[in-house]
Amino acid sequence: MTPINNDPVKTLSSILLVLLFISCSDFLEEDPKNQVSTGNYYTTEQDAISAVNSVYAYLGSYDASRGNTAGIYHSTFWVTQGLASDEMDNNQLGAPQFDQLGTFTHNADNTALLEIWQIHYKAIYLSNIAIERIPLIDMDGTLRSRLVNEARFLRGLLYFNLVRMFGDIPLIISEDAPLNPEASPEAEVYNQIIEDLGQAEALPRDGDIQEGRATRGAAKALLSKVYLRRGEYQLASGKAREVMDSGLYGLWDRFKDAFRIENRGGKEAVFSVGFGDGGGAISFWEVGQFNVRLLPPELSREVDGVTNTQGWQVANPQMYEGLGTSDERREDTFMTSFTASDSSTVNLDHVYIDKYWDREANPTAGDSFNDFPVIRYADVLLTYAEAQAGLGNFGEANEYLNRIRKRAGLDEARADTIEGFIDLLAEERGREFVAEGQRWFDLTRLGRLQQTVQQVKGITVGDQYRLFPIPQRERDVNPNLPQNPGF
Repeated sequence: MTPINNDPVKTLSSILLVLLFISCSDFLEEDPKNQVSTGNYYTTEQDAISAVNSVYAYLGSYDASRGNTAGIYHSTFWVTQGLASDEMDNNQLGAPQFDQLGTFTHNADNTALLEIWQIHYKAIYLSNIAIERIPLIDMDGTLRSRLVNEARFLRGLLYFNLVRMFGDIPLIISEDAPLNPEASPEAEVYNQIIEDLGQAEALPRDGDIQEGRATRGAAKALLSKVYLRRGEYQLASGKAREVMDSGLYGLWDRFKDAFRIENRGGKEAVFSVGFGDGGGAISFWEVGQFNVRLLPPELSREVDGVTNTQGWQVANPQMYEGLGTSDERREDTFMTSFTASDSSTVNLDHVYIDKYWDREANPTAGDSFNDFPVIRYADVLLTYAEAQAGLGNFGEANEYLNRIRKRAGLDEARADTIEGFIDLLAEERGREFVAEGQRWFDLTRLGRLQQTVQQVKGITVGDQYRLFPIPQRERDVNPNLPQNPGF
């Protein structure tokens, strides 16, 4: 059984009666079918395209089993990483799951963690179907291989999210699995991730495949992050270098340009999840929630045309104050005041995050058609810098760290010890990737979670919070799942 209960996906050995294969965003032009019976499915080329598109759909807004908008990168996942760190505070009434994460009082009953666990395993299940069944379809061989490798990339990404969050987890890579699968050691999960992403390196290069789909560069960039997490610095450095040497990616001149809608899929986007209305071609709501959650509610009241800005999550004020005024990312990322339609200045009680709001392209603000940046080129450069520091090559590490600082208008910084470099890197990544779902992962990888949260939020973080607890509801269903020490 998958670790998912009370939904149509109940066992990995059973046959799905109905699957909703719906394309997730406007960049997937090959629209999947709405409802497909398994009796006549997985027989044509279009079936194969639809099967992989269904996995992409789960990255964005659509949850086929529930008919809601709880996709992986829609909100809960990246909000969790921001709250359980020094990055964000919760401002959403009636959301105790987020209050708990922001104050490190969460436990195995936290509903946000349950949602993350369930939606990831649903998408993994669909990836497994695609990987197993597409090779049996009589179709163009090149396209068949590409689609399988896209599914492998997506499965690798999904498991990388889960293993970093929860540690030992069930490793389900087939439709046929035990009713109550045991958790596999982290090392086995990572081995499978590396195998999947290694296969995905055969994907087409960026520019040779439809925008928004997984590419060779995305597979290599994600592999470099996987190796970095494991402390395999030579391998991490090598894969990041391959992305850099491809000549396909680069930094925009100004940080803010990376989040302009006209630059979607541009040179800094290594892998992104798209949101939008598909030109009216799809029937469900799938705009991103970046601006809904992050922009202040005062905007909707004081600026004509702006709607549905709720300000549910806000920047931690101490984290904001840590950015010097010379850092251009301070202005490009945060909002502390704005000009109302009557030309008056509205000063805000919280520090809000406005990096995703392209005012010219999206004047209504609340309905965001921007992409969610899973991997930006800036991440590749900082991954390379961190790996070089891990190898003791501080000259090279400092050079690539300073490429990010230079774009932000900052002077060069240097460190000649690993501890000193980690201090610089933790600070730099915190400034660069606000609200991009990276912060908790960064602080746990760098060994800075407890120290940083204590310093910024004044919260003492216990050792158990170096991982998230496996949801209790899943453990109640599957007694083979491991205990949650400390929770």
